[in-house]
Amino acid sequence: MIIYHNPRCRKSRETLALIQAEGKEVEVVEYLKDIPNKDQLNDILMKLNLNVKDIIRKNEAIYKENFKGKDFHDEEWVQILIENPKLIERPIVVRGNKAVIGRPPETVKELF
Repeated sequence: MIIYHNPRCRKSRETLALIQAEGKEVEVVEYLKDIPNKDQLNDILMKLNLNVKDIIRKNEAIYKENFKGKDFHDEEWVQILIENPKLIERPIVVRGNKAVIGRPPETVKELF
């Protein structure tokens, strides 16, 4: 199991704690420091079964100031997320060929 984690995010911390409380082994990736590359992000999207626009944090100031109302192709959005990882919804938990967004944290139980 891998969690794309932001330790400053309450939901991310709660999701990680839930995984650990279940005794599951988990690799913690602080995605703001260890930013997923294009292939990794596309792989995560496939496992989430979501479009890139579905994992954009639209309430972030950087989104509102720079990207709101603009039309980009999916590959352009992937590049934008790589360049601005703060815009990636969190936490994302991956296990095998499936992934979930830990909002609410209990969503991660689908992967147990």
